[in-house]
Parts: sequence; structure tokens; C-alpha cells
Amino acid sequence: MIRSVRKAVIPAAGLGTRVLPVSKAMPKEMLPIVDKPAIQYIVEEAVQSGITDILIITNRGKGIIEDHFDHAIELEERLAASGRDAELADIVKLSHMANIYFLRQKETKGLGHAVGCARSFVGDEPFAVLYGDDVILSDNPACGQLCRAYEQHGKGVVGIKEVSPDVIGKYCSLAVSPLSERTYSVTDMVEKPSPDKVMSLFSILGRCVLPPQIFDILDHTPPGAGNEIQLTDAMRELAVTEGMIGVDYIGKRYDMGNKLGILQANCEAALARDDLGPAFAEYLKALVQTL
Repeated sequence: MIRSVRKAVIPAAGLGTRVLPVSKAMPKEMLPIVDKPAIQYIVEEAVQSGITDILIITNRGKGIIEDHFDHAIELEERLAASGRDAELADIVKLSHMANIYFLRQKETKGLGHAVGCARSFVGDEPFAVLYGDDVILSDNPACGQLCRAYEQHGKGVVGIKEVSPDVIGKYCSLAVSPLSERTYSVTDMVEKPSPDKVMSLFSILGRCVLPPQIFDILDHTPPGAGNEIQLTDAMRELAVTEGMIGVDYIGKRYDMGNKLGILQANCEAALARDDLGPAFAEYLKALVQTL
């Protein structure tokens, strides 16, 4: 019997070097998209996908993430006394969305190492991985799309998108064949391929659902690109031996570890809001005319 996906791991231990200097003292996962930190969008996506237990992998200096999902008694009392009930409800909801746990990655040794730290949390269950740099906005949560594919096929699932030929070398490349609309069989993959190693322009972007045997694979996965333990290298073993499923998920991905991605996320999220969109659109139109 194929088990439902109820656990998720969010690796959030990266140093954020691509967005310095703001990430020197503040975790990049706490950078705002309008008025919510990026990691809140990721947690909300997991919860909307049916996830009940979430482990966030952090490291030193990221206690602010834990504080964000905890009660803030003084703030809650102040909002209650001021009659700001809607804001109070939003703040209180943060500490009740799911069972959220935190674990520090003692050494920054790559995404594969970070996921390996979740072994005791996951146990013998399938689990979702939501990359801490990637916010995906969609009315149909991307994580949920992958969970349904896992429950249908009983194989590990990766969230995929086609990227341009000039950037595929910065991501990974997959060997795919179509199964149904937006769903593919994945039989091989390579991390940061050289031009002669590119299998397709499909790459894993931000989400995957993995069976628990990935931990045994990670145990013997040697350091790869960047001298780090690459999750892609471990997933390649799954793809080659058992096969995996690729889901070209519905949703817009924003790279929150990239300065342009941060600006795009803020602009597009603001424009989509009823309370800010019209005024912000007028501002942008006037601004563009001055350039």
C-alpha cells in the first residue's frame, strides 16, 4: 500500500551569499515578499498540500525563523487590546499551521547532507522536500501536485521545468519521456552538466517527494559538484534503479536566493493583491514613463 505524504523537510541552512549584504545578519529565507517572509509562503504551500509535520533545517544565526512561527505574546496582547482582530488572527495562525520542528545542520555540506539530517524525523515514511530558496505561487499548490503523483505511481517525484540552454549548466538536466499531460518518466539526471552532458532542458526546480530509502543512498553518496553532497546525485541512483516521476508543476517559481528573483516576486505578488495592486500598477506605469 502506498502511504500518503504527510511530512515535509525545508532545507534553510544556506549562507545566502548570492544576496549579500542583506543576508549577513538576516536569513535570506526571512526576506519579505510584500509583507510575508519567503519561508512563510513555503510553509503555507506545504500545509495547503496536506502536510501535517514540517522540519526546517537551519544553522547558526537563523533563530529568527523559529521565532517567526512561535507565539509573540506581547504583540498578540497589544493587537487584541487595540481591536485589530484580523491582524491578530493572522499572527496567531502562524503558530498553529502545522507541527513545525527545527534542526540545525552543524556543517554546511550541501543539500544532500541537509536532507540526510532529517532521517530520524522522517522515519520510514515518504516525505516532501521544499527548497528554501524557491517560492512557488499557484492556486494549485506545487507540493500537492507532486504528492498526488507519488500516491498514484509509488515512485519518487521531482518538480520540473524547462530552462533555457544558457542556464541549464547551473541546474541539473534530466532524461525524460512523457507519460501523460505534464507528467514524465525520469530515468537519469546529472547535476550542473557540461554542454556535452545535457540530456534535456528539463531541470528539477524547488520541489521533490522522496521515499525513505533515499537516506541509505545518501549514506554512500560521495561529494559531487562544489565538493558538496548533492541530493541530485542520490536521486540519480533512484532514477536509474527504480525510475522516478517528473511533474511539470503548475505555478510560478521565484528564486529567492537571487536578487532579480526577489524583485520579481515582490512586484508580481504586490500586483496580484486587491489592496495594493491597482495603486502599485499606477505607480509602476508612472515610473516607467520617467525612464
